[in-house]
Amino acid sequence: MKDILTGLMIPFAGTVLGSGCVYLMKGQLKRNTERILQGFAAGVMMAASVWSLLIPAMEQSTAMGRFAFVPSVIGLAAGIVFMLMLDAIVPHMHLDESEEGLPSSISKTGKMLLAVTIHNIPEGMAVGVLYTGVANGSTGITMAGALALSLGIAIQNFPEGAIISMPLRIAGKGVHQSFLLGVLSGAVEPVAGFLTILALNYAIPAMPYLLSFAAGAMIYVVVEELIPEMSEGTHSNIGTIFFAAGFAVMMALDTALG
Repeated sequence: MKDILTGLMIPFAGTVLGSGCVYLMKGQLKRNTERILQGFAAGVMMAASVWSLLIPAMEQSTAMGRFAFVPSVIGLAAGIVFMLMLDAIVPHMHLDESEEGLPSSISKTGKMLLAVTIHNIPEGMAVGVLYTGVANGSTGITMAGALALSLGIAIQNFPEGAIISMPLRIAGKGVHQSFLLGVLSGAVEPVAGFLTILALNYAIPAMPYLLSFAAGAMIYVVVEELIPEMSEGTHSNIGTIFFAAGFAVMMALDTALG
């Protein structure tokens, strides 16, 4: 139980450390720095979706023979649809958008935090699914592999925390308030992970579907948010380079520890 709680908190620690960058901030966040952070985060999440979630999901479905891919396809599609619905239902803003067209009763900061909260849910779910698989001895899932995912998401959360707290500081928020709001943006992850663990104790046979569901939700965030934001403005390859770096780091972590 202690290992599971530690695993759930590791990604949150990454957000806390990233948000703390606001205390070292001098001047405005440079566009290339944003590209680097977004590209690296996207690479980590994409690799985690494949090696930590989709591959174990297919390994657990080998009894289905040539149709072992079916649970992964269904779960992947369900995860993407879930995020599409969440994006449509919950009022929020993308980090590069204006407030036009959104409920005026919600502040800009509130909309930004809602956006980040939405996108942290699948990461928390992914960690919760893997640690549930470890606790129940699921095929293809090990404690080392679950730890690799936790560390990978923590690495991804470091730039994400910075992406939240530093623009808030630029927008006029106090340094302590910017840090706190950045931290709060990641608090949903351990909560989502814990709730997923509780729910999965009653749905272990559905593990392959749930692993790929979490993968689909994470891939949605990468394609819908991180890559478009990384590519905006004047053309630059730096985001793509750091996407590859993030992908390689997470792939190496999962392979070495899994």
